[in-house]
Amino acid sequence: MAKGRKSWRRVVLTALLILALIPVAGVLIVAVAPPPPTILMLRQLARGEGMDYQWRGLNQISPNLVNAAIAAEDARFCSHHGFDMEAIQKALDHNAEGGRIRGGSTISQQTAKNVFLWPGRDWIRKGLEAGYTVLVEAVWSKRRIMEVYLNVVEWAPGVYGAQAASRHWFGKDARDLSPREAARLAAILPAPRRYEAAAPGPYVRRRASRIQAAMGTVRNEGLNACVVGRG
Repeated sequence: MAKGRKSWRRVVLTALLILALIPVAGVLIVAVAPPPPTILMLRQLARGEGMDYQWRGLNQISPNLVNAAIAAEDARFCSHHGFDMEAIQKALDHNAEGGRIRGGSTISQQTAKNVFLWPGRDWIRKGLEAGYTVLVEAVWSKRRIMEVYLNVVEWAPGVYGAQAASRHWFGKDARDLSPREAARLAAILPAPRRYEAAAPGPYVRRRASRIQAAMGTVRNEGLNACVVGRG
């Protein structure tokens, strides 16, 4: 009987070890290779939206889009270690007052979610997101995090990543995006299925204008130093 219990414990421990190693293996693989289509991409493909997913290295993406992403989504991207507690607290305070829900996720968290997990707001997924974020920050450089983020984020139904978005909205390659175009792409990220970058409405125009102004701060104060200007 005792021998049987030991064998059962060994099986359980082995299974737990394998489950723990799966995320580590995934993060290590994507550290050096483009990620495969994500769960969101495959789900939307099954719904008939198509899948335009064109990987481009960061050197093939305009620095304007890097600056716009930092300005719009995560001003402290280069200084935090995956979680921006100040932004999270501000989001909690804002949401407690009612109105439009504001998120506090960093680019690192969004990348972990987009690449490895499923869409949703349940607590299980949020817990896994936190774990993957720690792994991503430990294994990848900030430059790699930004590169993956800009390549997998959704910019229109069935359109994923900077290159596909640039071609879809502006008919040009991601390397050629102007500051204004980059700001417009960043402006629609909260709801890429609702807003348009090429012919934006008043909300996107106002948001893009604020983002473009903030891009100057990102550039002038070196808030992009962990990404831009390195090989």
